Amino acid sequence: MIGISKLYLGAVEPSDPLRYGRRSGDLPNALLQFSADKKPVVVWNVTARCDLRCRHCYAAVSHASSGPELTLEEGMSLLDDLAAFGCPVVLFSGGEPLLRPDLPDLVAYAVSVGLRAVLSTNGTRMKAGLADRLKKAGLSYAGISLDGTRTTHDAFRRQPGAYEAALAGVRACREAGLKVGLRFTICRGNVADVPRLFDLMREEQVPRVCFYHLVYCGRGATLAQEDLSHSEARATVDAVVDGAAAHWRAGLKTEVLTVDNHCDGPYLYLRMKREANPRAEAVMELLRMNGGNSSGVGIGCVSWDGAVYPDPFWRTRSLGNVRQQPFSSLWTDRGNAFLMLLKDKARHVTGRCAHCRFLAVCAGNLRARAEAATGDPWASDPACYLTDTEIGLE
Repeated sequence: MIGISKLYLGAVEPSDPLRYGRRSGDLPNALLQFSADKKPVVVWNVTARCDLRCRHCYAAVSHASSGPELTLEEGMSLLDDLAAFGCPVVLFSGGEPLLRPDLPDLVAYAVSVGLRAVLSTNGTRMKAGLADRLKKAGLSYAGISLDGTRTTHDAFRRQPGAYEAALAGVRACREAGLKVGLRFTICRGNVADVPRLFDLMREEQVPRVCFYHLVYCGRGATLAQEDLSHSEARATVDAVVDGAAAHWRAGLKTEVLTVDNHCDGPYLYLRMKREANPRAEAVMELLRMNGGNSSGVGIGCVSWDGAVYPDPFWRTRSLGNVRQQPFSSLWTDRGNAFLMLLKDKARHVTGRCAHCRFLAVCAGNLRARAEAATGDPWASDPACYLTDTEIGLE
């Protein structure tokens, strides 16, 4: 996760996380990515059920559940363990998490044991009453997926009216006083809508947006041929940075992030160097604190059936199941050889990644995408768009 507004626009300085000793338990939420101990943020896919069939769904979920979901009691035990382990955040996802009627109860319990609770949703079921309940339960943030303009979004979601329903969800959150943001997965089918998304955020008073690079898993595997070329990816990241800067010049302190392509960080640094930006070296220091890809370290996933994965996209690599062993025990299991390799993944990547001068701030990019594209979890990530010259191979 690369915070464009934090880095390029100066919302964070290296002294900010250092002031708290870079300890997860002490850092404000906005600075968690710069922690030194990297206690995992856990994505909990609370259900496999979904009311849409999105073309890029990483979990490839459907209207019917594919297995027994963790019960309310099992979920509360999971949350107890995450809190005791020191996890700072639990992100409720799916499927469509709002299809679980006990979601507000799970949110309230997570908050009661000291976790920050956030939500990822398609927004179509986020009505006023439910937004109020989630706000009262202590939910900190709701991220609502939007894939572009009305025509683009409805085509990606395979559901006429999905765009208007998602926007209604955004408005319901805003009216309930619940912080809301947008989630946008980039591919050739919607990249032209990126500027329009910034316009929409201004119109709807949305304070945050995450731009996700495509990962080739779930249904998203069928979209691999629609991923951006390297030149298109560079142009898109520039457009995202320019959009964020335009918002700030207009007095809108919009939080803008890119996700799932860690070479965005070095690319941003190189852009700042070209622009003779005096903050470039401070940004590099923050990128080193961030550390790049955190699969198996600072980000983890628990599926609806209790299976634990190194990140939400890497569902070919189960680390065990919380129904048999607590998450905290699975996450620190020294007998799991693959997990132990992930804890120090920068030492095991191969190809261009192994010789890249930015390895310490990228950690080899997204291993799930590398394996999906090549069959080798340690191969170079094909989505890295930095040139050989930029990474120090020439």
